[in-house]
Amino acid sequence: MNHQHSIHCHQHHHGWDNAIPPVLRITPGTSVEFDVHEASGGQLSPQSTLADLAKVEFARINPVTGPVFIDGAEPGDVLKVTLLSFRPSGWGWTANIPGFGLLADDFPQAALHLWSYDPGTLAPAMFGSWGRVPLKPFTGTIGVAPAEPGMHSIVPPRRVGGNMDVRDLSAGTELYLPVEVAGALFSVGDTHAAQGDGEVCGTPIESPMQVALQFDLLKQTPLAFPRFTTPGPVTRHLDGKGYDTTLGIGQSLMTAARDAVRGMIDLLCQRHGMTAVQAYMLCSVCGDLRISEIVDAPNWIVSFYFPRQVLE
Repeated sequence: MNHQHSIHCHQHHHGWDNAIPPVLRITPGTSVEFDVHEASGGQLSPQSTLADLAKVEFARINPVTGPVFIDGAEPGDVLKVTLLSFRPSGWGWTANIPGFGLLADDFPQAALHLWSYDPGTLAPAMFGSWGRVPLKPFTGTIGVAPAEPGMHSIVPPRRVGGNMDVRDLSAGTELYLPVEVAGALFSVGDTHAAQGDGEVCGTPIESPMQVALQFDLLKQTPLAFPRFTTPGPVTRHLDGKGYDTTLGIGQSLMTAARDAVRGMIDLLCQRHGMTAVQAYMLCSVCGDLRISEIVDAPNWIVSFYFPRQVLE
C-alpha cells in the first residue's frame, strides 16, 4: 500500500515537549509511514555484545519519530490512529538492564539476547536451543504532546499515551488519544516484534520497523485516558497448546505480580535447564501477567501465563 507521506527515523526526538516543531503537517484522513528506531536508538545492532549494552546512553533511549501536526486538532478532541501495517527489520534484542524491570533486585547483572527472525513470514523466532517465540509486531511508544510545557521523560506512560507497551497496539487496531495541544503533535517509536503482557524484565524483542498509520479526528469528544479497539482475537498466536500458570497471592498487587513471575522462572529453570536470567527474559517476551482476582479482601491474585507452545 502506498502512503501519502513518509518520515525517516532521523526525524526523531527524545521526550515529550509541545514546543518541538513538527516535521510534517497533515489533514485528517491522511496515512503516513514512519521509520522507527528500536529502543536503544541505534546504539545496539545485530552484532552487539554485552559490553555494548553497558555503553548504552540512557538519554538516547526510546526515540520517537515525529512530531506530526494534524490540522484542526484542538484540546478536547480525540485523535483516532489506525495502525495499518508493520514492516519488521528481521532482528531485535532483549536485555536485562540492571536497576530496571519487575525483578530488578533479583537480577542485578546485565544480560543480552539477540534475535534473528524472518521479516516476511514472521515465523517464530528461536530462543537458544529451547524453543521458538511467536511474533506479533506492535509499537510500544505512541502518543501526542502533553499540555504542560517543558520536556517530559519518554519512559513513563501518561494520559496522552506515550510509552504504553501494550502488546495489542498491532496491525488493525484503532487507538484513541485525548488531544491536549493544537495539532496534537503525534509521535511514534519503540517497536517490538513480540512481548508478553507486563514486559516483566523491562524489554521485549526490541526491533526497528516501518509503521504505517492513518489519522482521523473526533471533535470535542471527552476522553480521560487512551482506549483502543482490536480487529479480532488478541492471543491466538500463543494459544495453540495452552499455558502453564503460576500464582502470586497477597495484599499487594505488585508483590503478587513479582511472586507469580518468580514462580514461573523457577519452573522454567527446573524443566528446561536455562539460567534464571534467561527464563526472566523469555517471560518478558511471551508470558502474560493477569490480575485474576481483586475483590476478595484482603488478598488479591496475580497470575502469570506462559504459553506451552514456545518450549514444546
